[in-house]
Amino acid sequence: MRDSIASEVLSASVAGAFSASALYPLEVLKTKMQAESKGSVKKSENDEKDASNDIEDTEIVKKEEDQKPISAVQYAKSMYSEGGVAPFYAGIETSAFQSATEKALYFFAYTALKNSYSLFSGSNKMGPAINLILGCLAEWAHLPLTLPLDCWTTQIQTGDNGSKAPFAILTTMLTEGDGIRGMYKGIQAYTVLCLKPSIQYTVFEQVKGILIARKRLAKSSYKKGADTLSAAEAFLLGMIARTVATVAVFPYLRAKVMLQSQKDSSDDKPNIPAMILKMYSNGGLSECFQGIGPELTRGVFSAALMLMCKEKISVAIQKSLKS
Repeated sequence: MRDSIASEVLSASVAGAFSASALYPLEVLKTKMQAESKGSVKKSENDEKDASNDIEDTEIVKKEEDQKPISAVQYAKSMYSEGGVAPFYAGIETSAFQSATEKALYFFAYTALKNSYSLFSGSNKMGPAINLILGCLAEWAHLPLTLPLDCWTTQIQTGDNGSKAPFAILTTMLTEGDGIRGMYKGIQAYTVLCLKPSIQYTVFEQVKGILIARKRLAKSSYKKGADTLSAAEAFLLGMIARTVATVAVFPYLRAKVMLQSQKDSSDDKPNIPAMILKMYSNGGLSECFQGIGPELTRGVFSAALMLMCKEKISVAIQKSLKS
């Protein structure tokens, strides 16, 4: 049992840091797109009612252009023209550390819960419902440490920080905002977002079990590697699992990013459901799912890379621990 937990934690930590770093430019792109809001445009329109007609006409034309949907490629070109390559790698260190910590703690909690369930139930078989429940509990287990890291990384990626170093940004967040409390902005979204990794890993584990069972039944393929997935199988299965999980919870994910990217204000502290309703009233479903393209692209390949690497690293660690 100890060997199992150790291999899961170590493999998940290394794979998480690798996948987060390899696809980091897409992480920045999707975060900045999700943080954009049409609500700010409408607010500006109300504030400028007393301006002259010529200026008002110019601003209306500009606002209409701003409200047009922008593709990920166009957004990336705009970022590159304004700051070159640097904005695409802002905060990569904190993101890699956050991902490694999150994946290690998640799989530590999940594996410990799974082993405990098997010990008390007397069975190693778990259905989708049990997997989802254990996954939700494992997700909440790492949030006290990883949510502040997530909030910090989001501020680095989306804030107007100039040339501030990451630790200078953290100091500003702690001293000028709500302090430690402000580092947990968006935590209410995890009442739903805790389902994302649960759905992802439940889909992965359930289909993985089916694939391995089919390998065992096929006498011609029952050999040394029949108890594990190939790199290609793990990669493709990881892509499918992440797609299902992302689409299911994306509006809550976007609302969390928008909340974390906002400057602290005592006058305006919206909750997650209110932000989702506001997004829907501003632009319908397209507004609620703004940025889902790069989110799916980055998330799918990141999850696929992470799960593929984790499978192979875990097998290697278990072999070394047994030898």
